[in-house]
Amino acid sequence: MNAALRYGNLALLALFPLAWFAPLLRAGIDLPLFGLSEISVISGLQALWQSDVYLALLVTVFALFAPYLKTIGLALLHFGLLSPRALPALHLLGKLAMADIFLIALYIIVVKGVGLARVEVAWGLYLFTACILASLCIGLIARTSSAPPPPH
Repeated sequence: MNAALRYGNLALLALFPLAWFAPLLRAGIDLPLFGLSEISVISGLQALWQSDVYLALLVTVFALFAPYLKTIGLALLHFGLLSPRALPALHLLGKLAMADIFLIALYIIVVKGVGLARVEVAWGLYLFTACILASLCIGLIARTSSAPPPPH
């Protein structure tokens, strides 16, 4: 396994938590004298836990646990501590992790549809998206490099 791939995946173990606390969006009322509130994955989850526990549990699993567990699993695989037979489960975790990008895009569309609301994308959205996409690419590379050679 390529060393850059191994250490890129390990970097995700630090970058994911940073992305969870980084501002994804700045949102507020589009009127003078009203500031914009910064929204992160964690602040969004905190608000969701107060209003809808079941939805908050689902979003927590898909936005936090699925990508992080996949990253841990790939790290274990890269360092020979996990069997390549676990790749289908890691691939499934990767598919579940992509649900969070869809949710964020959906929230932006919904909020922008309201005439008085203002939404600005913040740097954390790019970091979070990059982490998810890097995890997806690392997972795909790991899956193809661990696959048996095609029959002749």
